[in-house]
Amino acid sequence: MTPLLLASAVGAALVSGIFYAFSTFVMQALGRLAPREGIAAMQSINVVVINPMFMLAFFGTGVLCAAAVVLSLLADTAVALVPVAAGGALYLVGCLGVTIAGNVPLNERLAAVGPDEAAAESLWNTYLVRWTRWNHVRTAASLAAAACFLMAAAA
Repeated sequence: MTPLLLASAVGAALVSGIFYAFSTFVMQALGRLAPREGIAAMQSINVVVINPMFMLAFFGTGVLCAAAVVLSLLADTAVALVPVAAGGALYLVGCLGVTIAGNVPLNERLAAVGPDEAAAESLWNTYLVRWTRWNHVRTAASLAAAACFLMAAAA
């Protein structure tokens, strides 16, 4: 069980680091660009991010987290259920769930606008604030999940 908990912790920490970079400087840098340039750059990022390496880290960690929770419930282990369940919930809901319910719909709206359209600047200004806010949640949830899995592995 310990290797699974450690793999879950490493995966969640890796994903948290990716989101942390966006929250602390990528989105700020994009916000400093002219709206049409920021939109075009983020639209490109949203296409490029769908790649095997990111998807493995992002969804693979979700699978690891779910497996850790299920095994801690079903297997006869000495692992403390509370930190494992908390870590699983934080990652699955706070990271994957927030992405699906918060960030992806914003990305889809941004993808539908042309950078030179009249409504683009207003959409971009709203997007920057809301997307980053949701990203802060994903960052914190992923980091907290990693901490929970480390606590469970150390217990």
